Amino acid sequence: MPSPLPTALTSAELLPGQDRTVSLLGVPLAFGCGRPGADLGPAVMRLARLGNRLGELGYTVRDLGDVVVPPERTDPQALRNLAEITAVCSDVAHAVRSALSRQELPVVLGGDHSVALGTLSGVAAHLRAREEDVGLIWFDAHADMNTPETSPSGNIHGMPLAALLGRGHSDLTDLCGFSPKLKPELCAHIGARELDAGERALIRELGIRFFTMREIDERGMGACIREALAIASRASGGYAVTFDVDAIDPRFAPGSGTLVRGGLTYREAHLALEIIAEHGGMLALEITEVNAVLDVNNRTAELGVELILSALGKSIL
Repeated sequence: MPSPLPTALTSAELLPGQDRTVSLLGVPLAFGCGRPGADLGPAVMRLARLGNRLGELGYTVRDLGDVVVPPERTDPQALRNLAEITAVCSDVAHAVRSALSRQELPVVLGGDHSVALGTLSGVAAHLRAREEDVGLIWFDAHADMNTPETSPSGNIHGMPLAALLGRGHSDLTDLCGFSPKLKPELCAHIGARELDAGERALIRELGIRFFTMREIDERGMGACIREALAIASRASGGYAVTFDVDAIDPRFAPGSGTLVRGGLTYREAHLALEIIAEHGGMLALEITEVNAVLDVNNRTAELGVELILSALGKSIL
């Protein structure tokens, strides 16, 4: 007797990336953090077979390569490498906007977290042309809401969220020709445990929703990420996700230049991104601050890849 013909896949059996294209973009930028290593993040995540593993999830992968980063110059300004970072982020914004116009999902590999200026400006510019807003979920141990006046270091990777909300140096806030890119009421920040005084004041002024580690401890990640999704999903155009690996406790992610104890566990991080994948509506994803120089046996690079896979639909069953 001949073997029975295969039946069509049910919706539950379809691969997560069926009929979807991911645009991978590397941004080997470390000028915003003041120490080397984060510029190697895109390379080590690619070496961890990111492209192949996305293909195994059913995605078509278009690897756009890396944005060209100019040589670092001696910068007399208080804001270190302002011109170089602005130029790189402008190119990132253009690439992200182009990917979205092709109905592809941009996945940006940092680089330090100043890269978010480019990624989220590109998403916001794409939606602005359609008269729509973008929501945001920002994972980080730090607020990244300093301005030139409040920053203790002058490092721009501590300023991107403030700049996207319209606060800071005009070269940063006016990227893509408009400001602000985000509305505070459509943004959620997850994992904060080390804030500067100026950041606390700006957070209270703008009313942006922060889910600190204390709240995550008390309520659990499931409740917190679902509330964060409710906030970000109020945006008419969808939402973006940016994930600084220092949101995770250094026990699980040692390869970051800004480690702070008491962060998310390995499973809390994956749970958050698994719930995001199940919810749907994510327009762009970014992983930043994977520092290959400081990593231990490539653990953080591998984790960065695993986080991307969870956000794009990989599940246990």
